[in-house]
Amino acid sequence: MYLIILKTTIIMQEIRGVWIPNLPHSRVLESPKNIAQSLDFLAESGFNVIFPVMWNQGYTLYPSQRMQQEGYPTIFPYFAKKNFDPLEILINEAHQRNIAVIPWFEYGFAASPIVDGGHLIEKNPHWLALDQSGNKVIHGGLTWMNSLHPEVQQFMLDLILEVVQNYPVDGIQGDDRFPAMPIGGGYDETTLKIYQHEYGHRAKPPLNVKDQQWMQWRANQLTVFLRRLYFKVKAINPNLIVSMAPAVYPFCYHHLLQDSQTWLKIEIVDLLHPQFYRENFQRYEIEVNKINLSLDPSQKAKISPGIAFRANGVNLTPNDILKCVALNRKKGLHGQVFFHYEGLLANNQANAIALKTQAGYDQIASH
Repeated sequence: MYLIILKTTIIMQEIRGVWIPNLPHSRVLESPKNIAQSLDFLAESGFNVIFPVMWNQGYTLYPSQRMQQEGYPTIFPYFAKKNFDPLEILINEAHQRNIAVIPWFEYGFAASPIVDGGHLIEKNPHWLALDQSGNKVIHGGLTWMNSLHPEVQQFMLDLILEVVQNYPVDGIQGDDRFPAMPIGGGYDETTLKIYQHEYGHRAKPPLNVKDQQWMQWRANQLTVFLRRLYFKVKAINPNLIVSMAPAVYPFCYHHLLQDSQTWLKIEIVDLLHPQFYRENFQRYEIEVNKINLSLDPSQKAKISPGIAFRANGVNLTPNDILKCVALNRKKGLHGQVFFHYEGLLANNQANAIALKTQAGYDQIASH
């Protein structure tokens, strides 16, 4: 009953969310005490949903039987050493304060910041994503797994369903790495066989990574996977929210094969948080106006843009943050999610204070 009530609250009210990253980018997860204090602060500041990282650098931030089955560490090393489960504590503390918890699978199909792919690729080298020259795919400083490999897809699906089945979460979230594939990927033997099964045994993917048919085919494979994930999650609990935070469209399609507009049209996401990470209100407004023109009202109602406190090396001013929130409300968008928690504390909590005192975060959301 709690989840149903909470889910109704989230969907009917304005999303006031924040991402919580892993150590060392944030100290929230450093200890149970820090988690409790941080949730106190978020509740007092008017936030109603958190997106805590649960998949980072090839590790889960909860004890995972699926990882153990694969021969990987069961949890991120810091938490193994400290002997606590941050997800369990986050959920307990957040739900006591009527804050929803939607775990964020940050790294998605990216394996590791280590060039060789780290322990994921060491154990399963055939999971590596390859480009047309047979080299490993590196994008955003990360070595990637092959997003189209059935084993890789099943592995990620298993991790997500493990969380959904074992914890009273309020949803799950992917981002610009999930489901995603850097445009240079897809030239491995497994993907070739999948492609040839559809186009004939002599078919070869175009060497031009920007070939429209080749791009759309790979994007479609990711969309099919997301649809599968969506209905698997809903089968466990139809009230859970499937949330995605891709890059801005069409950038996300052209660079990471994320066809996010199709995701909305075929209704395989409940909430979409495009990363409108811009250094001032004027540039943010451009992105909001674009999406406002491209989506119908029912689709717009699922949009809660991602806003970065710091983008392109520039801090967004509290005044610009207030303008972004006001614009979202004016355009009929469904709130916003801030990247990330530590930005609320910066400059003597200037951003948190502005949201609370001037953007109505001290009042119950009604949008």
